[in-house]
Amino acid sequence: MAIDEALLRTAQEPTLRVYTWESPAVSFGYFSKASEITNAWPLHEWVRRWTGGGTVVHENDLTYTLVIPRSCPFAQISAAESYRQIHALIAQLISPDSAMAPGAQPKVSEACFENPAQHDILLGGRKVAGAAQRRTRFGLLHQGSIQSGQTAGKDLAARLGEAFAKQVSMRELSAAEWEQSLQLASERYGSEEWLWKF
Repeated sequence: MAIDEALLRTAQEPTLRVYTWESPAVSFGYFSKASEITNAWPLHEWVRRWTGGGTVVHENDLTYTLVIPRSCPFAQISAAESYRQIHALIAQLISPDSAMAPGAQPKVSEACFENPAQHDILLGGRKVAGAAQRRTRFGLLHQGSIQSGQTAGKDLAARLGEAFAKQVSMRELSAAEWEQSLQLASERYGSEEWLWKF
């Protein structure tokens, strides 16, 4: 989570980060209650996201972050439309049979993948990809998860960037990005005040 925010603060161009988790973990939306997460998932690591949304269990999913600097026109369009456009591209990668949810359904639980929101990706009527966004003075942060079993994870990771842009270059995080992410991890994402905010 700290790396994502560091990228948002420093990105000069649209940046896609694709990653998996070293051990079973749970991320939960900014306004969620930490006590509910720790009670439901006592053996998982857990972290509060800067974005909203429900609880996401990270075991075999493919997680990605798309950072769009404020200077880019895409960062200026509405949240609903940016969400729709991003998911339309991902849906094409997942399966020709995938579709986007036409609207929010009645809330079943706090679990993200039990509650399709408008423009979430469905396959056979089941939600297989969802995300949450946050907009700041730096730009747009879009954090998403694609559930396992939909595509070969490594293949999807390789093709994800190509779905968003005609030209893609890969790079490692810079020393400055690492330094800022470590500071954010210490001061925000790893702090008791942040984790137990609600």
